Amino acid sequence: MKKLLFPSLCLAGALLAASGCKSHEGAYAPQATDKNTLENISSFVLFDKGAQRSVTCSGIQQTVLPDGRLKVAANVRNRENRRIEVQINCDFKDEQGFVVDATPFRTLILDENAQENVEWTSLNAQARKYTIRVRQAR
Repeated sequence: MKKLLFPSLCLAGALLAASGCKSHEGAYAPQATDKNTLENISSFVLFDKGAQRSVTCSGIQQTVLPDGRLKVAANVRNRENRRIEVQINCDFKDEQGFVVDATPFRTLILDENAQENVEWTSLNAQARKYTIRVRQAR
């Protein structure tokens, strides 16, 4: 038994050493580029579980103003039977999806089962897309 133990340990050690010595040259490819991209494809996103449980959007309206700026209005609804406080903002993006104008988060207080209309207007005429983002107020 002792005669087999030592050679087995040596073989296992050699296998571990050989497998751990891989080398890599050049740049690495990005990992999981198709995950967590909701902000790139959706116009309304909820950041946390509290917002997911409490808030919904019943409609979004976008208008291009005569000077080329984008105006967005969203109907934000409280789904719960209690008063809630959330923070909401809008990121305006160009045709390729890059943010060209980000509004600050503002506090929105929604009464029980209430709906509020929230509006934003981009500061420049480059905005073509948008993402409305909602998070639970702390």
